[in-house]
Amino acid sequence: MTLTLLLDLDDTLLINNMETFLPVYFHSLGKYMAHHESPQRFISTLTNAAGAMIANDQPDRTLQEAFNAAFFPILGLNAEQVTEDFETFYLNEFPSLQPLTNFSPKAHQLVKDALNRDFTLVIATNPLFPRIAIEERMRWAGISTKDIPIKLITSFETFHFSKPNLAYYAEILARLGWPERASLMVGDDLENDILPANRLGIPAFWVKPDGAFHLEEHYSTPLATGSIDQIIPWLDQIPIEELQPSFNYPDAYLAVLKSTPACLASFFEQISNDIWKQRPQEGEWCLTEIICHLRDVEKEVNLPRLKKAIQELNPFLPGMDTDPWANERQYIQQDGPIALSEFVQARLETLELFNSLSSEDWIRPVRHAIFGPTQLEELAKINAGHDRMHVRQVYQTLKALNIQP
Repeated sequence: MTLTLLLDLDDTLLINNMETFLPVYFHSLGKYMAHHESPQRFISTLTNAAGAMIANDQPDRTLQEAFNAAFFPILGLNAEQVTEDFETFYLNEFPSLQPLTNFSPKAHQLVKDALNRDFTLVIATNPLFPRIAIEERMRWAGISTKDIPIKLITSFETFHFSKPNLAYYAEILARLGWPERASLMVGDDLENDILPANRLGIPAFWVKPDGAFHLEEHYSTPLATGSIDQIIPWLDQIPIEELQPSFNYPDAYLAVLKSTPACLASFFEQISNDIWKQRPQEGEWCLTEIICHLRDVEKEVNLPRLKKAIQELNPFLPGMDTDPWANERQYIQQDGPIALSEFVQARLETLELFNSLSSEDWIRPVRHAIFGPTQLEELAKINAGHDRMHVRQVYQTLKALNIQP
């Protein structure tokens, strides 16, 4: 079985009761930072900033940026100096909190079994911590990035959404190039891990220490539960087609549309200018051409169609052949980073329109030149499918150019 395995960290791979852990962590951090601000005010502001990260729904803002905006100005602190102190704390003081947690042999065995089966592993922990703190807790769970090939670790430096936002799970799959294979989310928290993953369309296994039972929920993907050592036997008996993600609800479409500018920002963060116009093979689009295509389709197809569907009664939406635009408009001569910025701005406008829709609006009738009589919801589904296809194309192009996305 080829499988992408998304693994929660705390109380899934690592026995770590947050009700016990967080107070001690906050006390230690507040004491360490006391030369900047009183521990009480420091931690209170930090807690509020964590809330800002959880509430963040902007695909053009990382969680770290959301945290910084809600933290440093309030305290009037020098961001650069305090960030260095944060890093020193996580390097030197944070490891002392390990005794508050417990190693889970069964969870460690799950990781070993997954590696033996060549599963793609993602540490899908709530990305409210910096990478250094997450890797330290992974070490407590017996998972070293030096020894275990983890494909992706979600942390606040690069992720734009947190749990339980569906866009968090969409961003994971987008960062993996929207793999066309079976996927499974494993976690202990029903509200943060299981239900949002399921609502996006990712099958999920709810880890409960009190044995296995099956929950009947009104979702399109299987929802199973049991102890962590029952996951592999469960995988061995379930038909693989039942583990294939499906994105079939308006919430899922919106999550996909939010994830695209977020993942593209991560893909292109370290790309040099000369890479933008390199074609992986003769006749294939370069990165600049892909992004220009996404920009123009968003501005000239998606947005006008959406506005027409909202403003008119049962409008006719003509078909448009947009592929020739790459040559006609000489995309390869354009500036890739500028095109990306313009795409993001257009996408933000699209998302604002979608977010304004009522439940009745989603079923507004439209007449599509290709799909015939349909509803506005179908437009969102088409847009989301178009996104996944071209994010996958960007991902594969980067790999073909020997760049690790």
